[in-house]
Amino acid sequence: MENFLDTISALNDETRVKLIAFLDQHGALCVCDMQSSFGMIQSRLSRHLKILKDGGFLRVDRCGTWAYYSIRSPLDRFRSEALAEIRCLGIELPPLKKLSETGDCKL
Repeated sequence: MENFLDTISALNDETRVKLIAFLDQHGALCVCDMQSSFGMIQSRLSRHLKILKDGGFLRVDRCGTWAYYSIRSPLDRFRSEALAEIRCLGIELPPLKKLSETGDCKL
């Protein structure tokens, strides 16, 4: 039951749904890339990412001081179907601004 509720809670926020769609579209991204793309402060973004990770949608890979988030694979049926529904929403996403490749990442 707790796992189900964590998943539902993760989806109950427009920003988190956009983050899932963004990662689904672009693949693994550094926190600084998402922060720059969404124009969001790091602490707020990290909170959203933690909720999505706890909800079973994301995995995190650490490389030194950097954290790269991606859609967890494989997803169970419920989360896979939720992701399929998110893909159908036609969400307008911000353009990707990849600071991690330019050396401008300050995290």
